[in-house]
Amino acid sequence: MEINLEELREGFVRCRFIIQEDALYTVYLALRLEKPLLVGGPPGVGKTELAKVLSQIMNARLIRLQCHEGLDESSALYDWNIQRQLVKIHLSARDEQLCEEKLFSLSNILQRPLLQAITSEEQVVLLIDEIDRSDPGFEAFVLEVLSDFQITIPEIGTITATRKPIVVITNNGERELSEPLRRRCVFLYLDFPKIEEEASILKHRAPEVLENLNEEIAMAVAWARDRGHQLGPNAPYAMDWARSLLLLNADSYQKDYIDKTLKALANNKDNLAAFWNQTVTGVATNLKKEKE
Repeated sequence: MEINLEELREGFVRCRFIIQEDALYTVYLALRLEKPLLVGGPPGVGKTELAKVLSQIMNARLIRLQCHEGLDESSALYDWNIQRQLVKIHLSARDEQLCEEKLFSLSNILQRPLLQAITSEEQVVLLIDEIDRSDPGFEAFVLEVLSDFQITIPEIGTITATRKPIVVITNNGERELSEPLRRRCVFLYLDFPKIEEEASILKHRAPEVLENLNEEIAMAVAWARDRGHQLGPNAPYAMDWARSLLLLNADSYQKDYIDKTLKALANNKDNLAAFWNQTVTGVATNLKKEKE
């Protein structure tokens, strides 16, 4: 599916994903050049969400490979379906002799994300999520696959993509990526938005929140983020926080509301402890000063 710049812009608006103009041009460039889009930035800025939204815009199936330490080729590419092979061997003993081609065929393979993206006849978005969590050796393997969009299986041969997948690679910056991988991709860096942009995001993502709360919620998220709490613009914590304030009939950020909602919605003990150390009581005071 080919798409022009205006259709891409309208697609992001339709999916309620706020994207800056320069980022929009970068995504469009990656699509037209048919190159992987390498999206960097801190956790919570919407890197994974960007790939999900892009799959909706392009009407493509999303295939996600979640990277982690120790990820190997068999987990990302393919593995043999041993049970199916054993059944065929058992049946062949009664009927006809089983040839090697039937035993080692594509139908007897458990396809992992990379092979699924290569063999798919429909348009897909391949999301390689948090590649910096994988080992450098696996990164080199991914680069080899993406160079020609083909995979060689010794027992079968070389499988070439009939339709190139749209590739989105996310990177949290936990380690330096190799120069060949970065050179192969179109690079996009996403950062936390300004308060006005954050208010617009909340308005789109949580439209039921009262209009006069949007800016104050955004200011509180920005204040919390500066003090170590992971509340990104697309993070579910921010959306739940906004909805909770509405349910509590909060018409402004006050100590009691912040105390209740942050304690309920903090995603882990460290984040909660960070807030107590900074004193939750000071949130309302700081917000009031920033507004003045």
